[in-house]
Amino acid sequence: MEKYFNIRYVFGKENVWRMIDGVIERGEKGFVVVADGVVVNIAQRDLEYKRALDESLFAICDSSWVPLYLRWTHGIRRKQYCGSMIFEDCVDRRKHRMFFMGAEQSTLDGLKAQMVKRNPDIENMTFYELPFLNVEEFDYEGIARMIEEDGADIIWVALGAPKQCLFMSRLLPYLKHGVMIGVGAVFKFYSGKSEKRAPDWMLNGHLEFVYRIIVDPKKQLKRCWWIIKTLPSMLWEERKRANKGNAYANDNANAKLINANATS
Repeated sequence: MEKYFNIRYVFGKENVWRMIDGVIERGEKGFVVVADGVVVNIAQRDLEYKRALDESLFAICDSSWVPLYLRWTHGIRRKQYCGSMIFEDCVDRRKHRMFFMGAEQSTLDGLKAQMVKRNPDIENMTFYELPFLNVEEFDYEGIARMIEEDGADIIWVALGAPKQCLFMSRLLPYLKHGVMIGVGAVFKFYSGKSEKRAPDWMLNGHLEFVYRIIVDPKKQLKRCWWIIKTLPSMLWEERKRANKGNAYANDNANAKLINANATS
């Protein structure tokens, strides 16, 4: 696990699933944050949200920009593993029983119809439309009881950021086992009825945010403004942490070299 920008990341598909499978096999519980640009931004300025993030098992790197930031600040290479990828991988693995929660019923119906084609087991899984409520108002005990009776190992939560992270943090104490994963708009992407992801050329060019602005300018322009406003200070602080870490590593290396020379 690696911590950058106040977020504890696990990078790499194999590492992510090794940790998730381990939690499920041990009969434990937790939640995974799909950390897009909005999550990274809010983690820098909202203490309540930061506390919720800290309660998670870990975050996966949903943003295509974070690997670029890490190259600039730490000089390291990491790869994106986004919400769509982890969702597709879980469906295709056919290893765990899943519970799909959030979004409107029409979206859930479309999602089920599409995903059954990829994984016939999904025919007998639960798709539950959450009521439109503030995060404080959900019946968390009742929702947890429903999940427990269902026997799901993976619980998909599609409420969007930052709401879904706060929701999972509040639901966690009532769960007995299972891993929740917050996937934002992924249900819509795969429902065949509504919102779609940006074209591949925009994804490959780190321009998905432009596509999102075109699709929903009122919502996305506000988000992008906050990201742009906080980005310089965020990168500067991360760069200072990187330099401090490098200095510490160099001091340790020098100390080992001195000790080795002294004993030779």
